[in-house]
Amino acid sequence: MKPSLKTNGLLAALSLCFFSGQLAAAKSPFAAVEPVRQSEVKWTSGFWQQRSQICRENMIPSMWEIMKGTDYKPFLRHFEIAAGMAEGRYHGARWNDGDFYKWIEAVCAMQAVSFDPVWDERLDEIIGIIAKAQREDGYIHTPVLVAARNGDSKAKPFADRFNFEMYNMGHLMTTACLHHEVTGKESLLNVARKAADFLDAAFRSPSPEKARHAVCPSHYMGIIELYRATGETRYLRFAERLIDMRDLVVDGGDDNQDRVDLVKQTEVVGHAVRANYLYAGVADLYAETGDVEMGGMLEKVWRNLVEKKMYITGGCGALHDGASPDGSRDQKSITRVHQAYGRNYQLPNTTAHNETCANIGNTLWNWRMFLAKGEARFVDVLELALYNSVLSGVDLDGRNFFYTNTLRQEHSAPVDLRWPRTRVPFFTSFCCPPNLVRTIAGVGRYAYSKSDSAIWVNLYGSNTLSTVLSDGNAIRLSQESSYPWSGTVGITVEESGGSPFGLKLRIPGWAKSVTMTLNGKPIDQTLESDAYFEIKRTWRSGDIVELHLDMPAQLIEGHPLIEETRNHLAIKRGPIVYCLESSDLPHGAKLSDVRISEDIKLESRYEAQLLQGVTVLEGVVNVKPDGDWGGKLYREFKATQSSELKTRFVPYYTWSNRGDSEMSVWLPLD
Repeated sequence: MKPSLKTNGLLAALSLCFFSGQLAAAKSPFAAVEPVRQSEVKWTSGFWQQRSQICRENMIPSMWEIMKGTDYKPFLRHFEIAAGMAEGRYHGARWNDGDFYKWIEAVCAMQAVSFDPVWDERLDEIIGIIAKAQREDGYIHTPVLVAARNGDSKAKPFADRFNFEMYNMGHLMTTACLHHEVTGKESLLNVARKAADFLDAAFRSPSPEKARHAVCPSHYMGIIELYRATGETRYLRFAERLIDMRDLVVDGGDDNQDRVDLVKQTEVVGHAVRANYLYAGVADLYAETGDVEMGGMLEKVWRNLVEKKMYITGGCGALHDGASPDGSRDQKSITRVHQAYGRNYQLPNTTAHNETCANIGNTLWNWRMFLAKGEARFVDVLELALYNSVLSGVDLDGRNFFYTNTLRQEHSAPVDLRWPRTRVPFFTSFCCPPNLVRTIAGVGRYAYSKSDSAIWVNLYGSNTLSTVLSDGNAIRLSQESSYPWSGTVGITVEESGGSPFGLKLRIPGWAKSVTMTLNGKPIDQTLESDAYFEIKRTWRSGDIVELHLDMPAQLIEGHPLIEETRNHLAIKRGPIVYCLESSDLPHGAKLSDVRISEDIKLESRYEAQLLQGVTVLEGVVNVKPDGDWGGKLYREFKATQSSELKTRFVPYYTWSNRGDSEMSVWLPLD
């Protein structure tokens, strides 16, 4: 017998109480919207269902094989050694604990939508080992714990500001909160609370020296998430104290965003991962406090990112190494920066760094900006990064990864770059792969959000949503769409509690022609792009909203101050950025010889058997041979004849999945 709507609502409410118990804080008081729970969204078919299935079947298990063993670097083994369950020394990066926690978070996210008792039992075993490794006072950081167990008397907490203790424990807290939300268990949450209590005591008295330990600050997000999960205001006060403490740093630098006091910052600078994690954490705090100065700073820095320093793919952090502020007259203020945001409009293509973690950090930051302000522009950036610079970090089978994400690759590269030019299963700095796994596993949380009397539809694709609004109205929606290959979206109200509520659909900024119908009848109102359109009514089971987003291929040009893209064009269709890959050129045609005309006619076609199913764009390009430069740096210009060539463009995220290849997002204008 099908449960009644009233029963469904009661079950949902009881479920919410069961999993959160007395550990649920009120929603963020200064946030415009709140997230739905991980378990409330399920992908049913299409793009994200396919990515999620590969994550569940390939990414999570293959990464478990890496992390439980020692063929590459120890991960679980470090906790076993710290717990006295095995012998050995620490062998790996100092942030490996955090990488392991990210993988656990991915497992939890998958468990939320597809419970597997084997993984549940395995998580219990892993958490038991982590808890045993933790010191009685709450400190947990295996590089120090393993060294101390091996008799190193100098192994003490916070002996080195680049030991990444705060980073590791921050990811522990974030993971523990999701584990508790999904399972109702407090085993990992207790570990996280003990760690937070240790940090709270250790940083009770702020000082310039203590302030310098906020390197790659995932702990801001983690501590505030812990506050939200437990309702204990001392964690919120602790987060405020930590962020305020940043301004105590003496002789700081742009690498860690502490050269300038936080609320005085106007540009996104320094190490891109550290910057994006910082502003994501500050956005979390802003949603709790509504601090006007903090909100103003976030807006200025965000605009600097999207208007002057972000790649067309949503990639972040252009430079492998740099100096900041670049070219400053004040030589004393210049600091070396690693994996860096460059100067305004400094966006090289062949040497683009764009660390996958920085691109994921872009989604984390924009998601929190959206929750705080409820504006579509933030989801536009989040979506751009997700479909392009985030997904490009992993191959289509989910087992090989990029650390950096260039926008142009040629075999005759001008410099021997330090990171692999093809995807590989492991690299020494293993932060990006588990970050990718948890992002793909948890992407459903971005699809919807809610406010007191509205459901916000953020990302499109075939899925279901089952949630409860603050007034107790239990709602179930189903969505059908082939997005991002098609701009047609159908949303059906399967069940509603009878109270009126709003359905707010995001109209992406790239959409120029938009129509919408309700139960087959056109909605005769202006549908503005880069905004949400709300339909508020008393909904009935079976009501259908259809959204039609016209999705022509668009030629994109860069700002004239981006020197490397002057007189170049890129191609974008909907949220997908395209590239030309040498795999789609005939033998003998060189990527560097290809030109694109401003009147190119591009035809879209879905190819189910190519690259696991993608829409390709076909058109005619011009080929103009570059000739032999003979070792010269400059030569006299001589006009050459060009020939036409029909080729196809593929989504950027799919490149390097068909063997060794060259690729470019930007092509010179003929």
